[in-house]
Amino acid sequence: MKKYFLLIALYFFLSCNKNVDKQECNSNQKSTKKFEMYQMSEMAALMESMYFENEKLKERIKKGDTIGQFPSHFLNIHKAVMTDQSENDQFFKEQAALFIKSQELIYKDPKNAKQHFNEGINVCISCHQVKCGGPIPKIKKLYIK
Repeated sequence: MKKYFLLIALYFFLSCNKNVDKQECNSNQKSTKKFEMYQMSEMAALMESMYFENEKLKERIKKGDTIGQFPSHFLNIHKAVMTDQSENDQFFKEQAALFIKSQELIYKDPKNAKQHFNEGINVCISCHQVKCGGPIPKIKKLYIK
């Protein structure tokens, strides 16, 4: 019984493959579409950098290690070129200032670093809820519980 089932299945598999239009297969292989590399804006690259810096900072805070110094390149948030320059509006500028303030507090008041860190993450999320929601799940992973 199993042999007959395998033979029937093999027959259908082979007959289906024969029905495929060979010209269609060949035309798919000769695609003339050029591969284009995604170019991150300055702001996107800065935000990626800030994310990774904050991942490291989170671990230092959790372990009780020394905090270090405020990463001065975070200040570039005020002048980094965005993908869409119209997004650099008053709301964004206010949120950017709040983010910098909360980040600086981590380094100025290391005894309350966890609280200041999570407040900074809140600022990120509140801005991204209005501007660009895509990274919110990733940002939420930064919270220190």
